Amino acid sequence: MFSCGTYDDVARWLRVFLISHAKREHPRLEVVLDDDDALQGRAYRARLRFGENLSEPIELDYKDVADQRGTLTWCTALAARTRTLARSLLRAGSTGDARAR
Repeated sequence: MFSCGTYDDVARWLRVFLISHAKREHPRLEVVLDDDDALQGRAYRARLRFGENLSEPIELDYKDVADQRGTLTWCTALAARTRTLARSLLRAGSTGDARAR
């Protein structure tokens, strides 16, 4: 149903998907997609942000996202991973980076 698409189309879908699941944990969580030129056209690196705090990165291959975004089991696993990361970031509290905990 959603398979394939341009790199930018898939990035837009991924951002909305991650935001929708992160915000289920806290409405002020945001998603930051790295705009690293080394990733352009082949992969994505996303982090959750809560105020000044950033989560560990999630790295996803462009082809995997493009091919799997219409698959319920893949989406369910990514949603769970996102929500777990969001809870971890929220628990990190006032530290500047979730990795510091």
